[in-house]
Amino acid sequence: MNKTKTFLLIYIFIFLMFFSIFSSCSYAASDVTTYSPSCILLEKQTGKILYEKNAYEVRYPASTTKIMTAILTVEKCELTDVATVSHNAIFTVPVSYSHASLKEGEEVTVEQLLNVLLIPSANDAANVLAEHISGSVDDFADLMNEKAKEIGCLNTHFVNPNGVYHKDHTTTAYDLALMGRYAMQNSTIREIVKKTSYSLPATNKYDKTDRRFNTTNDLIRVNNSNAKDNYYYPNAIGIKTGYTTEAGSCIIAAAEKDGLEVVCVVLGGGSTDGLSERYLDCIHLFDYAFDNYKMQTIHEQNSVVDQIAVSGATSDTKNLNLLAKDNVSLLLSKDESKTLTPEITLNENLKAPISANTVVGKVTYHIGEDVYSSDLIAETSVLASGVFPILLRIVLILVTIYLIYLLLRKPKSGKGSKSTNKKKHKKHSKNSSKGRKRNRGSGHFLFTSLNNF
Repeated sequence: MNKTKTFLLIYIFIFLMFFSIFSSCSYAASDVTTYSPSCILLEKQTGKILYEKNAYEVRYPASTTKIMTAILTVEKCELTDVATVSHNAIFTVPVSYSHASLKEGEEVTVEQLLNVLLIPSANDAANVLAEHISGSVDDFADLMNEKAKEIGCLNTHFVNPNGVYHKDHTTTAYDLALMGRYAMQNSTIREIVKKTSYSLPATNKYDKTDRRFNTTNDLIRVNNSNAKDNYYYPNAIGIKTGYTTEAGSCIIAAAEKDGLEVVCVVLGGGSTDGLSERYLDCIHLFDYAFDNYKMQTIHEQNSVVDQIAVSGATSDTKNLNLLAKDNVSLLLSKDESKTLTPEITLNENLKAPISANTVVGKVTYHIGEDVYSSDLIAETSVLASGVFPILLRIVLILVTIYLIYLLLRKPKSGKGSKSTNKKKHKKHSKNSSKGRKRNRGSGHFLFTSLNNF
């Protein structure tokens, strides 16, 4: 009996050891711990929040503000537009804040200003863009707040374009995540925020090319050292850092892996054991997202979702394929395997005629509280049955027959025609016959034309 108990205990111990070693290392959001006082993690495509901690707490954003400045710039300017640097744009920046060494009266393009705005976080560049777009920093701040509300921000109030500390310049991690998600839908911003360096060219006021700048984002800066403060994350693709004494260390970060893209915001970070909490939190949250979630594409754009029979259509066009207008991708946990049934809703009173590419309905998938959908479009045109289409077909058939008749009919007369030649040939034959008869009657020799050989 004792041997049996011992055997069972050994078996259970071995089983538990085996399970702990080889079981999945994924964990739930409730198991995630972060250092910084305010954090959020959301999936970019759907906007689904995967993790949040005091995400709606109002805080100072520091230079993460510049992502809104970039959004307004790409929407209101051409990259080739030229802006002139004013005295105020330079000298209203506090001495301790970063700048791009712009010169008063210097002419620079919007593209150049965007690069130094987002890569080294130049505060003077933010002021130049604000004045170029709105005429003044104050008027530009009004535009920023209007755009924030349009995006869906709930508790944002900006007073400047760069994040220089002001007691009324505030936002939340949630609102910044919405801005980051919105910004990463723009290809120009996406390309700039993943750069690790940039150089300003010579201009009308500065004839050197030595204004070289490095990124402030250590997540995208390649570092091959084994030091603990190597924060390089291979899947990181941006976006914007920030720091002031009042705000602490802040960041809007993004990463992408296997079709899953996430946006992370950390506000108020400090240091733990000499290490940056904002980077440690980002890396931890990125790993959590990629270890536990996946994107599953149900329908690709223009793929067939269903086929329907259209009322009032001709027999050869009534069967209509419904295509997904957009990609339909679902965010699922990695241990989740679902057989999903689409909910297809057609437009009311849908009947022929229907033009190709017309929106005819919607396909929807429900996973818990999450809703995924796409418009459905007609693959081909659908013709209406009835008297008019039949008459139209008859007319087309008659016209086709008439055209074939014109092509194949024989000419009635005309110079060189077969009928004229036949008449001439008959006349010639009669004359020849008379000649032969006359020759035979007079006893002369009969001569045959060489043309008969």
